[in-house]
Amino acid sequence: MLVRRMIPLRDSTRSGTYPFVTKAIIFINVVVFLWELSLGRRLSEAFLHYAIIPARYTHADTAAEIFGAFGNPLAAALPFASSMFLHGGWLHLIGNMWTLWIFGDNVEGRLGHGRYLTFYLAGGLAASLVHIITNPGSGLPTVGASGAIAAVMGAYFRFFPRAQIEAVIPPFFFGPTFVLPAVLFLGYWFILQFFHGAMSLSVGQRGFGGVAWWAHVGGFVFGLLICLLVRPKSTPRRPYLIEI
Repeated sequence: MLVRRMIPLRDSTRSGTYPFVTKAIIFINVVVFLWELSLGRRLSEAFLHYAIIPARYTHADTAAEIFGAFGNPLAAALPFASSMFLHGGWLHLIGNMWTLWIFGDNVEGRLGHGRYLTFYLAGGLAASLVHIITNPGSGLPTVGASGAIAAVMGAYFRFFPRAQIEAVIPPFFFGPTFVLPAVLFLGYWFILQFFHGAMSLSVGQRGFGGVAWWAHVGGFVFGLLICLLVRPKSTPRRPYLIEI
């Protein structure tokens, strides 16, 4: 039976540039999460303001309110940015930031710092739009960086298909580990997201794990397609590898 999830531990390729944008994104996410913890009972109210809630953009009455002449356009647009820096708990945060750390430095090295930041934010936006389209009636707040990180994974799939990914299967966090080519590891991950997303359309988002599967799919496809079109930076002169 196929495992439900594999956790990447490290990859074989390292960027030749310092990934300060990736580190800055991780730092901001941690700071925002600490702010969430400080809110206490007001956290639910913050999610209502700063999370993506698809029904707000698809139901005529609420859409008219936020987009209408007397609405606040900023209030409508803000969640597309703020939601990707919010998380629902420690495990949610750690899982996302660890995955970003594994794959983000390499993609940042290939795109360059400025383009990488723009790409990351655009990936999060694309993932949110796909989530709204596939869950138009959902009133559940959606938070997390996984849509943007899925775009980074799609870019990694494009740029480093022959890289080696060392991974572990929960709950065996201390081994044994195994190594797969990135194209297989990320390809399997994408198929899994697509399968769960298809299932969620029939049973409903709430009844299928409460995960924004289609945001993952949309982010990954966005990252892959964009990086098929853009011209990456030249390979650094002294890339360094680790053996796994």
